[in-house]
Amino acid sequence: MAKFGRASRERLYTCRSPLIVLFEEVIKVFDCSILCGSRNREEQDALFYMDPPRTRCKWPDSSHNVEEGKEGEEALSMAVDAAPYYAEMPHTRWDEDSLRRWYYFGGRVVEMARHLSIPIRWGGDWDMDTYVLDQKLMDLPHFELIP
Repeated sequence: MAKFGRASRERLYTCRSPLIVLFEEVIKVFDCSILCGSRNREEQDALFYMDPPRTRCKWPDSSHNVEEGKEGEEALSMAVDAAPYYAEMPHTRWDEDSLRRWYYFGGRVVEMARHLSIPIRWGGDWDMDTYVLDQKLMDLPHFELIP
């Protein structure tokens, strides 16, 4: 059975508890890495101002953003970015050959969330109609809690 490495665990634990519960179950059936949990202002704005931008959201409009000074559950991210893990380098792959695995992974996470009664939205199917080809923005690593 796969398990998260130190960096993935640290990133996951910046997220709200339903996401932690979900991905602790996902890792049991699908080896994956946590790429990002909470993002601070500097990290979010750096992604927004990249050329081309890696996000459409400025601080604090992303579900990854947590307002500074808050405590408790509110101080944790509503979103996580996760990726299928490959044992050989590179461990995370973005090439077209890996696309099928990304979609399979996204479907497994969504189904696991449904089984656990955790309401999430996946960045590969924003409108949640199970038809992935109608998306204008593809953010395959992104999973967010639906409030």
